[in-house]
Amino acid sequence: MELHQLRYFCAIAETGSFSKAAVKTHISQPSLSQQIRKLEDELGVKLFDRLGRSVRLTEFGQSFLPRARTVLRDLEAARSEVTERKSSTGGSLCIGVIPTIAPYFLPEVLPKFSRDWPQAKLSVVEEITPQLLEKLRAGSIDIAIVALPLQVHGHEFESHPLMTEKLFAVLPKKHTLSKRHSVSLRELQADPFLLLRDGHCFRATTVAACNRARMNPQVVFESGQFSSILSMVSAGLGVSVVPQMAVEKRTGCRFLPLADEHAARTIGAVILKGKSQSRLCKAFLAHVGG
Repeated sequence: MELHQLRYFCAIAETGSFSKAAVKTHISQPSLSQQIRKLEDELGVKLFDRLGRSVRLTEFGQSFLPRARTVLRDLEAARSEVTERKSSTGGSLCIGVIPTIAPYFLPEVLPKFSRDWPQAKLSVVEEITPQLLEKLRAGSIDIAIVALPLQVHGHEFESHPLMTEKLFAVLPKKHTLSKRHSVSLRELQADPFLLLRDGHCFRATTVAACNRARMNPQVVFESGQFSSILSMVSAGLGVSVVPQMAVEKRTGCRFLPLADEHAARTIGAVILKGKSQSRLCKAFLAHVGG
Protein backbone atom coordinates (compact mmCIF):
# COMPACT_ATOMS: atom_id res chain seq x y z
CA MET A 1 0.00 0.00 0.00
CA GLU A 2 1.37 3.40 -1.02
CA LEU A 3 0.46 6.92 0.00
CA HIS A 4 -0.45 8.06 -3.48
CA GLN A 5 -2.97 5.21 -3.67
CA LEU A 6 -4.63 6.57 -0.53
CA ARG A 7 -4.77 10.04 -2.07
CA TYR A 8 -6.40 8.68 -5.23
CA PHE A 9 -8.88 6.64 -3.19
CA CYS A 10 -9.90 9.70 -1.10
CA ALA A 11 -10.18 11.88 -4.21
CA ILE A 12 -12.56 9.41 -5.88
CA ALA A 13 -14.63 9.14 -2.71
CA GLU A 14 -14.89 12.94 -2.48
CA THR A 15 -15.71 13.58 -6.17
CA GLY A 16 -17.75 10.45 -6.84
CA SER A 17 -15.99 10.09 -10.18
CA PHE A 18 -12.80 8.55 -11.53
CA SER A 19 -12.48 11.22 -14.21
CA LYS A 20 -12.94 14.13 -11.77
CA ALA A 21 -10.51 12.52 -9.33
CA ALA A 22 -7.97 12.12 -12.12
CA VAL A 23 -8.18 15.86 -12.86
CA LYS A 24 -7.95 16.74 -9.17
CA THR A 25 -4.88 14.61 -8.57
CA HIS A 26 -3.17 15.49 -11.89
CA ILE A 27 -2.96 11.93 -13.19
CA SER A 28 -4.42 10.18 -16.22
CA GLN A 29 -7.63 8.27 -15.63
CA PRO A 30 -6.20 4.91 -16.77
CA SER A 31 -3.27 5.27 -14.35
CA LEU A 32 -5.60 6.21 -11.51
CA SER A 33 -7.84 3.22 -12.23
CA GLN A 34 -4.81 0.94 -12.27
CA GLN A 35 -3.62 2.19 -8.87
CA ILE A 36 -7.07 1.67 -7.34
CA ARG A 37 -7.18 -1.89 -8.71
CA LYS A 38 -3.75 -2.54 -7.12
CA LEU A 39 -5.03 -1.19 -3.80
CA GLU A 40 -8.16 -3.36 -3.98
CA ASP A 41 -6.08 -6.41 -4.89
CA GLU A 42 -3.79 -5.81 -1.89
CA LEU A 43 -6.75 -5.42 0.47
CA GLY A 44 -8.63 -8.29 -1.12
CA VAL A 45 -11.91 -6.36 -1.32
CA LYS A 46 -13.73 -3.97 -3.65
CA LEU A 47 -13.67 -0.38 -2.46
CA PHE A 48 -15.98 1.06 -5.13
CA ASP A 49 -19.04 -0.04 -7.04
CA ARG A 50 -18.76 1.25 -10.62
CA LEU A 51 -22.23 2.50 -11.56
CA GLY A 52 -22.00 3.78 -15.12
CA ARG A 53 -20.25 7.14 -15.01
CA SER A 54 -20.41 7.37 -11.24
CA VAL A 55 -18.90 5.33 -8.43
CA ARG A 56 -20.06 4.60 -4.94
CA LEU A 57 -18.17 3.36 -1.92
CA THR A 58 -18.78 -0.24 -0.96
CA GLU A 59 -19.23 -1.27 2.65
CA PHE A 60 -15.49 -1.90 2.80
CA GLY A 61 -14.75 1.44 1.14
CA GLN A 62 -16.87 3.29 3.70
CA SER A 63 -14.96 1.60 6.50
CA PHE A 64 -11.58 2.28 4.89
CA LEU A 65 -12.19 5.99 4.08
CA PRO A 66 -11.81 7.53 7.58
CA ARG A 67 -8.63 5.53 8.17
CA ALA A 68 -7.15 6.67 4.87
CA ARG A 69 -8.06 10.29 5.64
CA THR A 70 -6.42 10.01 9.07
CA VAL A 71 -3.18 8.71 7.55
CA LEU A 72 -3.06 11.54 5.00
CA ARG A 73 -3.97 14.14 7.63
CA ASP A 74 -1.23 12.91 9.99
CA LEU A 75 1.30 12.93 7.16
CA GLU A 76 0.42 16.51 6.26
CA ALA A 77 0.64 17.54 9.91
CA ALA A 78 4.09 15.95 10.19
CA ARG A 79 5.24 17.70 7.01
CA SER A 80 3.93 21.05 8.26
CA GLU A 81 5.64 20.61 11.61
CA VAL A 82 9.00 19.86 9.99
CA THR A 83 8.63 22.83 7.65
CA GLU A 84 7.74 25.09 10.57
CA ARG A 85 10.69 23.90 12.63
CA LYS A 86 13.03 24.48 9.68
CA SER A 87 12.06 28.14 9.58
CA SER A 88 11.59 28.62 13.33
CA THR A 89 13.93 30.75 15.45
CA GLY A 90 13.13 28.60 18.48
CA GLY A 91 14.40 25.29 19.74
CA SER A 92 16.85 24.30 22.46
CA LEU A 93 20.64 24.15 22.45
CA CYS A 94 22.93 22.85 25.19
CA ILE A 95 26.52 24.07 25.03
CA GLY A 96 29.32 22.39 26.94
CA VAL A 97 32.44 24.40 27.72
CA ILE A 98 35.63 23.87 29.72
CA PRO A 99 36.27 26.04 32.81
CA THR A 100 39.32 27.78 31.30
CA ILE A 101 37.15 29.11 28.46
CA ALA A 102 33.65 29.54 29.89
CA PRO A 103 34.02 32.78 31.90
CA TYR A 104 35.93 34.58 29.14
CA PHE A 105 34.47 33.37 25.85
CA LEU A 106 30.75 32.82 26.44
CA PRO A 107 29.91 36.26 27.91
CA GLU A 108 31.04 37.74 24.59
CA VAL A 109 29.24 35.39 22.21
CA LEU A 110 26.00 34.40 23.99
CA PRO A 111 24.29 37.81 24.34
CA LYS A 112 24.44 38.61 20.62
CA PHE A 113 23.37 35.08 19.67
CA SER A 114 20.39 35.37 22.04
CA ARG A 115 19.39 38.65 20.40
CA ASP A 116 19.51 37.04 16.95
CA TRP A 117 17.60 33.94 18.17
CA PRO A 118 15.27 35.34 20.87
CA GLN A 119 13.05 32.24 21.02
CA ALA A 120 15.95 29.82 21.47
CA LYS A 121 16.39 28.09 24.83
CA LEU A 122 20.11 28.03 25.62
CA SER A 123 21.75 26.12 28.45
CA VAL A 124 25.42 25.80 29.40
CA VAL A 125 27.30 22.93 31.05
CA GLU A 126 30.80 23.63 32.42
CA GLU A 127 33.03 20.56 32.70
CA ILE A 128 36.50 19.36 31.80
CA THR A 129 37.06 17.98 28.29
CA PRO A 130 36.73 14.21 28.94
CA GLN A 131 33.36 14.69 30.62
CA LEU A 132 32.12 16.97 27.85
CA LEU A 133 33.04 14.37 25.24
CA GLU A 134 31.07 11.75 27.17
CA LYS A 135 28.09 14.09 27.21
CA LEU A 136 28.40 14.56 23.44
CA ARG A 137 28.37 10.79 23.01
CA ALA A 138 25.31 10.51 25.23
CA GLY A 139 23.50 13.33 23.43
CA SER A 140 23.03 15.43 26.59
CA ILE A 141 24.90 18.38 25.03
CA ASP A 142 24.93 19.53 21.41
CA ILE A 143 28.28 21.34 21.15
CA ALA A 144 31.46 21.36 23.23
CA ILE A 145 33.81 24.37 23.31
CA VAL A 146 37.25 22.97 24.18
CA ALA A 147 40.95 23.23 23.43
CA LEU A 148 42.17 21.46 20.29
CA PRO A 149 43.42 19.02 19.23
CA LEU A 150 41.39 16.43 21.10
CA GLN A 151 43.42 13.76 22.84
CA VAL A 152 41.17 10.90 21.78
CA HIS A 153 41.49 7.91 19.50
CA GLY A 154 39.24 7.37 16.51
CA HIS A 155 37.21 9.78 14.43
CA GLU A 156 33.90 10.02 16.28
CA PHE A 157 34.09 13.80 16.72
CA GLU A 158 34.14 16.69 14.26
CA SER A 159 36.19 19.74 15.28
CA HIS A 160 35.80 23.34 14.10
CA PRO A 161 38.75 25.59 15.10
CA LEU A 162 37.53 29.00 16.25
CA MET A 163 40.60 30.92 17.37
CA THR A 164 44.22 30.61 18.50
CA GLU A 165 45.54 32.58 21.44
CA LYS A 166 49.01 33.12 22.89
CA LEU A 167 50.13 32.02 26.33
CA PHE A 168 51.28 34.48 28.97
CA ALA A 169 53.41 34.08 32.06
CA VAL A 170 51.89 35.72 35.11
CA LEU A 171 54.32 37.00 37.71
CA PRO A 172 53.98 38.91 40.96
CA LYS A 173 54.55 42.62 40.32
CA LYS A 174 57.59 42.57 42.60
CA HIS A 175 59.21 39.74 40.63
CA THR A 176 62.67 40.62 39.31
CA LEU A 177 61.50 39.91 35.72
CA SER A 178 58.16 41.74 35.92
CA LYS A 179 59.43 44.79 34.02
CA ARG A 180 60.38 42.71 30.96
CA HIS A 181 58.36 42.79 27.70
CA SER A 182 58.44 38.99 27.50
CA VAL A 183 59.88 36.07 29.41
CA SER A 184 60.90 32.48 28.73
CA LEU A 185 59.80 29.64 30.93
CA ARG A 186 63.43 28.63 31.32
CA GLU A 187 63.98 31.87 33.21
CA LEU A 188 61.30 30.82 35.71
CA GLN A 189 62.92 27.47 36.51
CA ALA A 190 63.63 28.40 40.14
CA ASP A 191 60.21 29.91 40.87
CA PRO A 192 57.37 28.12 42.68
CA PHE A 193 54.78 27.19 40.05
CA LEU A 194 51.01 27.36 40.35
CA LEU A 195 49.13 25.07 37.94
CA LEU A 196 45.67 23.85 37.11
CA ARG A 197 45.17 20.37 38.50
CA ASP A 198 45.10 17.15 36.46
CA GLY A 199 42.12 16.75 34.15
CA HIS A 200 42.24 20.31 32.82
CA CYS A 201 43.56 20.34 29.27
CA PHE A 202 45.28 23.70 29.84
CA ARG A 203 47.56 21.98 32.36
CA ALA A 204 48.76 19.72 29.53
CA THR A 205 49.26 22.81 27.33
CA THR A 206 51.39 24.43 30.05
CA VAL A 207 53.42 21.28 30.70
CA ALA A 208 54.09 20.95 26.94
CA ALA A 209 55.42 24.54 26.91
CA CYS A 210 57.63 23.72 29.91
CA ASN A 211 58.96 20.64 28.14
CA ARG A 212 59.86 22.69 25.07
CA ALA A 213 61.76 25.07 27.38
CA ARG A 214 63.46 22.05 29.00
CA MET A 215 62.38 23.06 32.45
CA ASN A 216 60.63 21.09 35.17
CA PRO A 217 58.12 23.35 36.99
CA GLN A 218 58.30 23.24 40.77
CA VAL A 219 54.56 22.93 41.43
CA VAL A 220 53.52 24.17 44.88
CA PHE A 221 49.81 24.80 44.32
CA GLU A 222 47.09 23.31 42.11
CA SER A 223 43.57 24.61 41.47
CA GLY A 224 40.61 24.19 39.16
CA GLN A 225 40.21 27.93 38.52
CA PHE A 226 42.44 30.64 37.08
CA SER A 227 40.96 33.11 39.56
CA SER A 228 42.44 31.17 42.50
CA ILE A 229 45.82 30.91 40.80
CA LEU A 230 45.91 34.63 40.01
CA SER A 231 45.08 35.47 43.61
CA MET A 232 48.00 33.34 44.76
CA VAL A 233 50.35 34.97 42.23
CA SER A 234 49.16 38.39 43.36
CA ALA A 235 50.06 37.41 46.92
CA GLY A 236 53.61 36.64 45.75
CA LEU A 237 53.37 32.87 46.25
CA GLY A 238 54.60 31.86 42.80
CA VAL A 239 54.25 32.19 39.02
CA SER A 240 51.95 30.62 36.49
CA VAL A 241 50.85 30.51 32.85
CA VAL A 242 47.47 31.62 31.50
CA PRO A 243 45.91 31.93 28.04
CA GLN A 244 45.49 35.37 26.51
CA MET A 245 41.77 35.53 27.26
CA ALA A 246 42.52 35.22 30.99
CA VAL A 247 44.83 38.26 30.97
CA GLU A 248 43.19 40.95 33.08
CA LYS A 249 43.91 44.00 35.17
CA ARG A 250 44.65 42.48 38.55
CA THR A 251 46.39 44.13 41.45
CA GLY A 252 49.72 42.50 42.17
CA CYS A 253 50.04 40.62 38.86
CA ARG A 254 52.11 41.25 35.77
CA PHE A 255 51.32 39.40 32.51
CA LEU A 256 54.18 38.82 30.06
CA PRO A 257 54.01 37.06 26.68
CA LEU A 258 56.02 33.84 26.61
CA ALA A 259 59.11 34.00 24.41
CA ASP A 260 58.02 30.84 22.59
CA GLU A 261 56.27 31.09 19.20
CA HIS A 262 54.65 27.70 19.79
CA ALA A 263 53.21 28.72 23.18
CA ALA A 264 49.56 28.98 22.14
CA ARG A 265 46.31 27.10 22.35
CA THR A 266 43.59 26.62 19.76
CA ILE A 267 39.96 26.80 20.83
CA GLY A 268 37.36 24.92 18.85
CA ALA A 269 33.78 23.75 18.74
CA VAL A 270 33.29 19.98 18.74
CA ILE A 271 30.23 18.03 17.66
CA LEU A 272 29.50 14.32 17.33
CA LYS A 273 30.31 13.21 13.80
CA GLY A 274 27.35 11.88 11.84
CA LYS A 275 24.71 13.35 14.15
CA SER A 276 22.10 15.50 12.43
CA GLN A 277 22.55 19.09 13.54
CA SER A 278 19.55 21.33 14.19
CA ARG A 279 19.16 24.68 12.50
CA LEU A 280 19.94 26.30 15.85
CA CYS A 281 23.13 24.28 16.27
CA LYS A 282 24.33 25.21 12.79
CA ALA A 283 23.53 28.86 13.47
CA PHE A 284 25.58 28.81 16.69
CA LEU A 285 28.55 27.23 14.92
CA ALA A 286 28.36 29.93 12.26
CA HIS A 287 28.04 32.60 14.97
CA VAL A 288 31.13 31.57 16.95
CA GLY A 289 33.09 30.71 13.82
CA GLY A 290 32.41 34.06 12.17
